[in-house]
Amino acid sequence: MPLSHPLLLASQSPRREQILRMLGYDFEILPAHADETPPPGLEAAGIPEALARVKALEVSRLRPEALVLGSDTLVEIDGRVLGKPVDVAEAVSMLQGLNGRAHRVYTGVALARAGVLLESATERTEVVFALRSPAEIEAYVRGGEPMDKAGSYAIQGRGAFLVEKIDGCFFNVMGLPVQKTLRLLAPHEQG
Repeated sequence: MPLSHPLLLASQSPRREQILRMLGYDFEILPAHADETPPPGLEAAGIPEALARVKALEVSRLRPEALVLGSDTLVEIDGRVLGKPVDVAEAVSMLQGLNGRAHRVYTGVALARAGVLLESATERTEVVFALRSPAEIEAYVRGGEPMDKAGSYAIQGRGAFLVEKIDGCFFNVMGLPVQKTLRLLAPHEQG
C-alpha cells in the first residue's frame, strides 16, 4: 500500500517485519536503540505503548522525512510483567508460571514523523495455556525458541503447543496487532 511518506519499522523483530510485509507495506527497518526500562508508575497495560512511543520518536528524529512505526510487547500475569528471559532457568520458570493459566499480552504501537508523535494505541489479547508437564516445558526451552520472546514462548512457532486458546488478536501475541496498525497507517495511505 503506498503511503504519503516512506515507512520505517523501528524494530529488528522478524515477526513484526513478517506481519507488516504480509499487510502489503513497503518499508525499511531502522531499529531503535532506546532504553526499554518501563517508565515508573505505569501499570503493565500502559508500558508497551509508552515504549513504542519512545522508539518511534527516537527513529523519527533520525529520519524526519519518514513515517516511523514503533512497537513493544509484554506479557502480564497476576500484575507481574514478563519480558524476555535472561537465561534458560528464567525461561523455564516463566513457562511454569504460565502453565495451565490465563495471561495477557499487550502490544503498543506508535506512529511518529519528524520527531512528533502522530498517534499510538495498545492491543490486549488474553492467552490461556494448556497444562503441560515439566519435561515438556524443559524440552521446549532447550530447543532455544523462547530465548528472545516476551513470556518465553512463540505462538507462531513450536510454542503453539502451549496455547489452549486466545481471546483477541493472534498477531498481537506475535508482536504487531494488525487492526491497530492498519488504523494508525490508514490516514497516510495514498489513493
